Amino acid sequence: MVSNLKLQLIAIDGPVAVGKSSVGRLLAKRLGFSFFDTGLMYRAFTWKVLRLGVSPEDEKELSQLANTTRFDFVPSQEGFLSVVLDGEDVSSELLCPEIEKKVSVVSKVADVRRVMVSVQRRFAQRGQVAMAGRDIGTVVLPWAELKVFLIASVKERANRRYKELMERGEKIDYNIILADLKQRDENDSHRAVSPLKPADDAIIIDTGGLSLKQVVDKIYNLSVELDS
Repeated sequence: MVSNLKLQLIAIDGPVAVGKSSVGRLLAKRLGFSFFDTGLMYRAFTWKVLRLGVSPEDEKELSQLANTTRFDFVPSQEGFLSVVLDGEDVSSELLCPEIEKKVSVVSKVADVRRVMVSVQRRFAQRGQVAMAGRDIGTVVLPWAELKVFLIASVKERANRRYKELMERGEKIDYNIILADLKQRDENDSHRAVSPLKPADDAIIIDTGGLSLKQVVDKIYNLSVELDS
């Protein structure tokens, strides 16, 4: 573990199911950083939207809801931050299929993203944070010293997500996963606010054919080189 780095912020971006969370969590542990998975915030808010019966298409209602929602974060033993929403830990609720379907619709709303970005930036002020998401290097933390953008083909990402769900005991058709990822890529890349794209100074890493450890090693080495 490296604990004396001058480097304070690492932005990890990329499309859904490219491995940002797994990479970020292991990298942060190795560097002695905190890891912040911004996707969990959007999932938590989507969970609240669905529980309250609010339409994911109702931008005015979503805006009001986002502005009255309190987000807190508690470190877990697994290296993730548990999401506490309005005083309730909802971390165990965030992987259900309905949230998976609606999160990209909810997260494209401008006011929702504005609230989320504000919370994410406050967390980053703690320093020594690796933050993963879709717009960290371009919008949330454009001043991060190190920005990486992970890529992999949609088929490879679908295979990873399929294996992950099967290991959790969930039975789902591979073709459904593939179609969902394609749709989410379309939503993320073409939304009017904070579209998914690499920052101009981001280092692009193709994770295809690489193990999780190899990807983490690459970013770790970049971190140490940048700090020297």
